[in-house]
Amino acid sequence: MNTLYVIVGPPGCGKTTYGKKLSENIKAAFLDIDTVTEILVQAAQRYAGNDPNDRDSPQFKEAFRLPIYDTLFAIAKENLLIMPVVVTGPFTSELRDPDWLKQLESHFQTNVEIHYIYCIAEERFRRMKERNNPRDLPKLTDWENYIEYYGEEQRPPFPHVYIDTSS
Repeated sequence: MNTLYVIVGPPGCGKTTYGKKLSENIKAAFLDIDTVTEILVQAAQRYAGNDPNDRDSPQFKEAFRLPIYDTLFAIAKENLLIMPVVVTGPFTSELRDPDWLKQLESHFQTNVEIHYIYCIAEERFRRMKERNNPRDLPKLTDWENYIEYYGEEQRPPFPHVYIDTSS
């Protein structure tokens, strides 16, 4: 079975850029959480009468968080039969679970490598402002509460590759 590479970290840290380079270097399928789910999430948000760019409200997290991750991993599992796969997403809660890596390896029955992407908050703010994505507006408007939601950033409590993209 091929290796699953899971690229994790907060928005604006460089997961997508890093994940694309990695997948190109190792000739892997590349699955970015936004690309895989964005069109369906926006349609569902509109249908529910919500802001299609909302990714931070409790309602969004309750309705979409797990189905988004489940969809991403279902597509990854099919592709792993053919080639290595690189998946990118924040996985905020999962990063705090000491057993997450073992759970992924058990679920996929293959080697899983977690790459934790770190970037200082000020640089993430600058990047989000520069990329001008409507999904980032609530974060940028209420930056202090957004940063508080993620809490003090700590490296995952399981083996991982650490990448600092701050500079």
